[in-house]
Amino acid sequence: MITDRDLARWRLHSQFLAAPVRGAEQVVGGLLAVQAENPSQSAWAVATRTAAPSPDDLDRALAEARVLRLHVLRSTWHYVLADDAVWLQELTSPRVMPIFTQQLQPLGDARVERASDRILTLLAESPDRTRVEVAEMLADQGEELTGHQLMLLLGRLEVQNLVCSGAPRDGEHTYARLADRVPSPRRLERDEALAELAVRYFTSHGPATARDLAYWATLTVTDVRRGIGAAGDRLASFEHDGRTYFHAPGSAPGSAAPAGHLLQVLDEMYRGYQDSRWVLDADGVVPRGRETAIGMALVDGQLVAAMKRTVTAKAVTFALQPYRELRAREVDAIDEAAARYGAFLGLEPRVQLGR
Repeated sequence: MITDRDLARWRLHSQFLAAPVRGAEQVVGGLLAVQAENPSQSAWAVATRTAAPSPDDLDRALAEARVLRLHVLRSTWHYVLADDAVWLQELTSPRVMPIFTQQLQPLGDARVERASDRILTLLAESPDRTRVEVAEMLADQGEELTGHQLMLLLGRLEVQNLVCSGAPRDGEHTYARLADRVPSPRRLERDEALAELAVRYFTSHGPATARDLAYWATLTVTDVRRGIGAAGDRLASFEHDGRTYFHAPGSAPGSAAPAGHLLQVLDEMYRGYQDSRWVLDADGVVPRGRETAIGMALVDGQLVAAMKRTVTAKAVTFALQPYRELRAREVDAIDEAAARYGAFLGLEPRVQLGR
């Protein structure tokens, strides 16, 4: 009989945390999308899933437009393969675009369109512009926008498949026209896209439920079920705790290594689900309120502590607040995770355990 612990451990393998792959491009393509709201934290979300974590790996993929960082799925930042950006936007944008439209309503339709045209003209003439540079250009043309308004406007252009991330400059995010970065986009018919979405999500996030995918992709459960039906024997399923879980064909893995992981709370292991998120807490020791920590410590797929990461010139400190008393092997697993993270950043790792 499968348990919540089994499900969480299985997901470690599906998500490459217990079965790392070769590089950043393989991680992003394998997961289909990786939430990327915080660039520094999300860089580790990608790197920790690789066999040899390196900061240069994702940077190169972004610079060469093999991976893009843009608003897609839940109207927030994600990394996606350039090859997946257009069909994903076309599939999910009908339910995401109204979010941007509503938030930009105070500007008025005419001003939104005028500013959008000016941004596209700028990026056609001079690509890879930072948000500050775009704001300055608009101000020079008499179009003063707040930082939040400009972020929404650029996000709207991303959802319209007009703008995407440009080549990073000194580690800073830039913008470019999507047509320039992805000249030959891959497109799928809607039913084909629903099937591909289902197969790739449940392969990389499974076992998971239809409601998990509906949340993740901002789709209706009806659309998700349509995709599952079209996937056919490319997916398998089982019943657990009153829910149907879908996954790639195959049985549950027996173990997970490495056992410990230090991740942001936006990581796909947490944010990639809603309906069945709490298989991460089989014992029910984690408070179910609003997340107050920016990170989490996992051991064997179980959330054992809240984590706050602090970076200084010489060290990275992980301040942990355990949800229960930690066993010696769990502390060892966390220390090993901190060592991997520290090596990635080129800093001394320090773990502080609170009471």
